[in-house]
Amino acid sequence: MSLAHALMTSLLEKPSSGYDLARRFDKSIGFFWHATHQQIYRELARMEKAGWIASEAAPDGGKTRKRLYQVCPDGETELRRWVLEPTAPTDLRDELMVRLRADAAIGPLGLEPELRRRQALHEARLAAYRAIEQRDFPIGRSLSREARIQHMILKTGIMYEEAWARWSAETLKLLAE
Repeated sequence: MSLAHALMTSLLEKPSSGYDLARRFDKSIGFFWHATHQQIYRELARMEKAGWIASEAAPDGGKTRKRLYQVCPDGETELRRWVLEPTAPTDLRDELMVRLRADAAIGPLGLEPELRRRQALHEARLAAYRAIEQRDFPIGRSLSREARIQHMILKTGIMYEEAWARWSAETLKLLAE
């Protein structure tokens, strides 16, 4: 996935200034695709040059350089093309797995503190996701198709964090043997 496609998706949901887009990105797509604010601004400039997005001075910009971005027809065409491209699942590439293999080969190496730290990080992210779920997707509320899809994306994050938290606990038990 490219940052451009993530940004266009966000802009289709709501035209925004670069600053507002970066803040929204951090709170939504940023859970699944990380980008710094600097990368976002560079990509916006590149996308505008390519004709995928357009910007105008923001009505509330005053004398600042604040711009309001929105997706152009060429950008929507590109996003539609990209969405239909086949993609390979992401491979697990985690240094901790290699460290555990080293522990298995050499003997106890003291990985427990790192595993506990990782477990705490996954549990914290899980708590954040569950709080978002309770806030944005309350049980019994009728949701639009768009909201149901967004909920499914959030559920992927919840299941991912639950799995890592469980795996961490199980691995800590094993290392304690």
